[in-house]
Amino acid sequence: MKLNRRILKEYNKGGKVTVRKEVLIKEGFNPKYFTHYWKNDKGQVYLFCYEFGFLLLQEHGKDKYVLVKWQPYMEQS
Repeated sequence: MKLNRRILKEYNKGGKVTVRKEVLIKEGFNPKYFTHYWKNDKGQVYLFCYEFGFLLLQEHGKDKYVLVKWQPYMEQS
């Protein structure tokens, strides 16, 4: 869990960023370990390691993660 959090924090300096899945996996990221989840209005489920979240998407045939940071409005959903 700590390694996942560190990796997500390192790659998400701006609050929201997209990173290729292979880049995070190479760093040791394991998407099976998370603390909680949040479902947005579109029905997408973001998994979180503490305050840093990730969502797996496929773009142009490549797996990517959208990385986000927990926001106060997420508590209302």
